[in-house]
Amino acid sequence: MLDSRRMAQLSSGATVKLNNGVDIPLLGLGVYQSSPGTTTQDAVRHALKCGYRLVDTARIYGNEQDVGLAIRESRMPREEVFVTTKLWNSDHGYDSTIRAFDESLRRLGLNYLDLYLIHWPVSGVRNESWRAMEKLLKDGKCRAIGVSNYTINHLSEMLASSNTIPAVNQVEFHPFLYQQKLLEYCRGHDIQLEAYSPLTRGERLNHPKVVEIARKHERTSAQILIRWAVQHSVVAIPKSVRNDRILENSRVFDFTLSSSEMKALDSLNEDFRTCWDPSNLP
Repeated sequence: MLDSRRMAQLSSGATVKLNNGVDIPLLGLGVYQSSPGTTTQDAVRHALKCGYRLVDTARIYGNEQDVGLAIRESRMPREEVFVTTKLWNSDHGYDSTIRAFDESLRRLGLNYLDLYLIHWPVSGVRNESWRAMEKLLKDGKCRAIGVSNYTINHLSEMLASSNTIPAVNQVEFHPFLYQQKLLEYCRGHDIQLEAYSPLTRGERLNHPKVVEIARKHERTSAQILIRWAVQHSVVAIPKSVRNDRILENSRVFDFTLSSSEMKALDSLNEDFRTCWDPSNLP
């Protein structure tokens, strides 16, 4: 968890350092289920205007091209925007991973990626895919590589067979799915945890304790949930295509949750998932 001095220094441009020295913003825009075309383009453009510097997409989302177009049209220096995309399940395997990466890069219209993730730990082929990602990293095609939806068991298997520690593990993470053991494991192995669906897809925004804390700080429930993740030193990538919500979600760096409020939110865990559960994947 961030100490009080570090929390006071946080701003919309706050970053954390990955295990290979690359800085990743603490807040980003997720574009899962953002419709391809102008909807995604407008969301990304507005997010960049609001101070976001991380955009997270994936091949399976079908909107990589729109993310890339919006970034280029923003005329923002490429090195100032952190771009993530992911390897889909059907693209696993050494050669297939290389091809899938190149195709994603082409759709994005970029010269390199900041972060490339294995989207799901597909059994039997994920280690070959990881070898290909190590090659991409070595060749300078991406600045960092990582995984998504990996449990402790999946990570332990990877660490036993590879010398490259994933820079990031992106998972569903919020107070109602407070994966404390996974968070501690990742910290212990210098893997940055990143939270998708940090707002529970709206399913728990009206929870009495969240609402109570939000009222105390004169904030929204969404801002409280994002702030909770940030104070756990977890990168958060809330998704929205509404300009007002995108702006609202960015305004989480000028207040601090107390230790008692953090503990109260921690205690809300009920293993509630809005997405698939990877724990049963061999």
